[in-house]
Amino acid sequence: MENNNLQNNSVPYIAHESMMVRMERINRRLLYALVVAIVMIFVSNLAWLYFFNQFEYSAEETVTVDGKSGVANYIGNDGTINNGEDSGEKGPENDEEK
Repeated sequence: MENNNLQNNSVPYIAHESMMVRMERINRRLLYALVVAIVMIFVSNLAWLYFFNQFEYSAEETVTVDGKSGVANYIGNDGTINNGEDSGEKGPENDEEK
């Protein structure tokens, strides 16, 4: 008797067809959502690239050091600290023994 019940478990064609139609609609909506998400990623990347390319970045700097009244210490572009080297007046009070 149990064998008969197991073999008689079938889904009607109309129920199967309506379930497949629903799945097709869901799949189509998911595909549209995926395409919109990919397009939005590209649009956002293009937007920030456009925004950052509007500015012209330049790294040209001029440093003028006047050490006439004191010690001319400054930090160079490479990060080294220059302690009065090649700057300012060298008088008898500023001469260092080398």
